[in-house]
Amino acid sequence: MRHEITKQRYLLMVIAMYGFVILLSGKASSRTVENDEVPSRPQQIEEHYQKAKVRTSDLENGVTAVIGKIYINASAKNIWAAITDYNNQKHFVPKLIDSGLISDNGREQVMFEKGKTGYLFFKKTVYIKLSIRGDYPQRLSFRQVEGDFKIYEGDWLIDRAPDGKGFVLTFQAKIKPNFFAPPMFVRKVQEHDLPMVLTAMKKRAESAESSLPESRASSQKKSPQPSGNSIIAE
Repeated sequence: MRHEITKQRYLLMVIAMYGFVILLSGKASSRTVENDEVPSRPQQIEEHYQKAKVRTSDLENGVTAVIGKIYINASAKNIWAAITDYNNQKHFVPKLIDSGLISDNGREQVMFEKGKTGYLFFKKTVYIKLSIRGDYPQRLSFRQVEGDFKIYEGDWLIDRAPDGKGFVLTFQAKIKPNFFAPPMFVRKVQEHDLPMVLTAMKKRAESAESSLPESRASSQKKSPQPSGNSIIAE
């Protein structure tokens, strides 16, 4: 009888110790989960747009639609300055050979760009002259008035990012070359080149932001001079 009681006590002690070990393990595991650094919602949004995102699709009559987005940690003022810096874009946008403002009547601007384009073995230099109208600092609409495209029209859009800090720059356009280029080829060119253009605009705006901290405070002040926008010939 005494032997059975001793055996029961031994089993209870083992069970109690086993339960204590499980409890400690659970607490340790809980602490590990709590201390893991999980990116916050704003961080996730910023990381999502850090690299340019580009989508293309085929429309009717050989027209290609393209839309690209990138997150920029800068004020709308500095983003606007980057995409309207026509005379200097040739210095910081890849594949752009020449660019510049032709005229500005206060309502409409006309600018030109000359750039290299191509995919795989096919290479070409294209020229485009654009008519541009803007709504500072949110939208810039453009259309070709002369150049190597049958259709080249669209918008640059500057929207506040969901994280409330930076902005999302969007390029959207409809494109149809005036030279032989299958829609699939045009899509490939856009998917390859547009991320480089968006990244260049991002670097330009963020560089201006870091060198001029006060620019964010005045990001909502309207520029006294009318501005348009530039579209990079792909």
